[in-house]
Amino acid sequence: MNMNIRSLFLEHVAQTSDSPMLGVHIDIEYAKGSWLYDYNKRAYLDLISGISVSSIGHCHPKVQAAITNQTARFAHLMVFGEFAQQPQVHYMQQLMPYLPPSLNSIYYCNSGSEAIEGALKLAKRATGRTQIISFKNAYHGSTHGALSLCSDFNFTKHSLPLMPDIHYLTFNCTADLDHINEKTAAVVFEYIQAESGINTIELDFLNALTARCKHYGVLLIADEIQSGFGRCGSFFAHQRFNHTPDILVLAKAMGGGLPIGAFIAPKSLMHTLSFNPSLGHLTTFGGNAVCIAAAYAVLEVLQEEKLVERARTIEHCIKTHLSSSHIAHLRVEGAWAAVEFKTTETCFKIIKSALQNGLITDWFLFNSKALRLSPPLNIPLQDLKNALQQLNLIIDHG
Repeated sequence: MNMNIRSLFLEHVAQTSDSPMLGVHIDIEYAKGSWLYDYNKRAYLDLISGISVSSIGHCHPKVQAAITNQTARFAHLMVFGEFAQQPQVHYMQQLMPYLPPSLNSIYYCNSGSEAIEGALKLAKRATGRTQIISFKNAYHGSTHGALSLCSDFNFTKHSLPLMPDIHYLTFNCTADLDHINEKTAAVVFEYIQAESGINTIELDFLNALTARCKHYGVLLIADEIQSGFGRCGSFFAHQRFNHTPDILVLAKAMGGGLPIGAFIAPKSLMHTLSFNPSLGHLTTFGGNAVCIAAAYAVLEVLQEEKLVERARTIEHCIKTHLSSSHIAHLRVEGAWAAVEFKTTETCFKIIKSALQNGLITDWFLFNSKALRLSPPLNIPLQDLKNALQQLNLIIDHG
């Protein structure tokens, strides 16, 4: 059965890499908590949570119960906004204590990429401008507009031409902010730049960026697709900086494994989608009640199990127990780390060896010298400590 699944997978499921997981074949039968199991019942410790998606582990009973309960009521009703739906309303009520007061209107969608697309449309519509600023080595998704924000030509060259009037600035370089002007509709940024390998925004840079955007009436779109919902050691990264963006973009850990994303903005700004003409943005499955029920359960789990606080415990554990002298740089933000080596070859060799030894890690899209750690926030600490000690041995033996 295992070989049949593998062969059918390679035959019929589109491949976007010629060597997925560095050629180590793993066929997953089921997952539970922080562990994935193949058809031979071999266990793999998930140290990346499906790229920060499964932040409360796999098959959490509270999420499973929420999904089951909602499917007994309804799943999909209409495209978007026609009917008042209790799950949509209750979710935003539960989320609002974690948001600045001005961020009071939510648009539900299906993924981070789609949320970015909606945020870009909203910014252009509200400002009447076309220029968009993003930052080098940032990743905001692979749909056409989101991909246009990517500065890496090797990653985008086969999709050209992309969206026009995009400009790429250097992250944390204040001098580059001079490129923001009266033609700019929005700046898309991350408080913690993910795919360059966990690089945190500098406070002086954030202050200068905010002041420049305010002066020219430019909207700030904060991408918290990866940093949100406790990953970085606070519920959202913007809370750490006491900062309020104009538009907040969320996804990944939001749904506990189900596909959901959102962009959030002041109601006065979001209202511009409703006229001249109406239906300024549409998505068939956005606001799906089952996905939102799962997302609501995630919020409850984060609160009840105090998982945001636990992210800081995980941070301390990583800093304490990952100690190999062969690590060139270690950057840790909550339950999120970049373990950087001197070469890509070294990094890939360690990732492959870790996988062969039952530890699931990964690298970063625009920093292939760095190994990614992003375990579930509720990973048993002893499992994490054992994994880090094992990883030390793998690194030391190169």
